[in-house]
Amino acid sequence: MRRRTFDALMITAGLALAAVLTVGGGLLTWAHSFVSDPVGTQLAAQQIYFPEKGSDALADPAIKPYLSQYAGQQLTTGAQAKAYADHFIAVHIDEMTQGQTYAELSAKSLANPDDQKLAGLVNTVFKGETLRGLLLNAYAFGQMATIALYGAIAAFVGAGVMLVLALLGLAHLRRVPAEEEVRIGAGLKVTAA
Repeated sequence: MRRRTFDALMITAGLALAAVLTVGGGLLTWAHSFVSDPVGTQLAAQQIYFPEKGSDALADPAIKPYLSQYAGQQLTTGAQAKAYADHFIAVHIDEMTQGQTYAELSAKSLANPDDQKLAGLVNTVFKGETLRGLLLNAYAFGQMATIALYGAIAAFVGAGVMLVLALLGLAHLRRVPAEEEVRIGAGLKVTAA
């Protein structure tokens, strides 16, 4: 195969790969925006605020190390949603239930339908666990948005590298003599049987 033909094929493949990576990067950028904007908007609409710095809520050693950095802020990001769900709501639910799960409490409540205090606790725990689950979903979607952003950056960098390599190949193509051949497997001898 002529060297110029080989170079032309590699340049074409490099440009095609650069185009595919550019389109992929664009789609990943769109995915990042599509996911992260609603997460922030929906969380902000809930008007959830972290306890103020110095408040009794942040004095709890099960809460303070995780929520102090967000003290007084409005909950608007996936990372904040995870911190609030796992280190504020979960801590309070655990205190109320003394470590019992919603399923355990619900079973006890069904066995004692006249126990209004237990029924109220089941209702409160259900609401708390539901809110906690919703916040953890926001966190998961926030993580997906971040991963899409990193993927977009990698795709754009890859596209740039492929474009530079294709341009270098084009420069090489112009310097190669028309009659030069590509030697594949140089040094191997083929003999007829």
